[in-house]
Amino acid sequence: MQKMRTMLYVDDVEQVVQFWQDNLGAKVVEINTLPDEFNNIVLEIAPNVELSFFAKAFIRQYSPEVLGSTPSLMFYSKDFKALHDRLATAGEIVDNGGTATFNFRDPEGKRA
Repeated sequence: MQKMRTMLYVDDVEQVVQFWQDNLGAKVVEINTLPDEFNNIVLEIAPNVELSFFAKAFIRQYSPEVLGSTPSLMFYSKDFKALHDRLATAGEIVDNGGTATFNFRDPEGKRA
């Protein structure tokens, strides 16, 4: 596998992209112009790992069959505590089978 890309459907693409850039150091690698003045923005969140954001309004119009539940994403960090401290919406650190974990919410209230 060369690269993994996960598509996420959000209400406000620009706001969610800004959140990932500001809080997790993601970098824009593509901006794709779509019909009806929509944009798809692709962020690199780690080497060979990308998140591709689409507006739900666009998906409802052009591909409604893919709208469904939000995927659960898991990330690993070498600086776990600093990442937890940096995220204003970070939940409590818990032990998950011997691994410390926490969740956080994006600007639209979705948990990651």
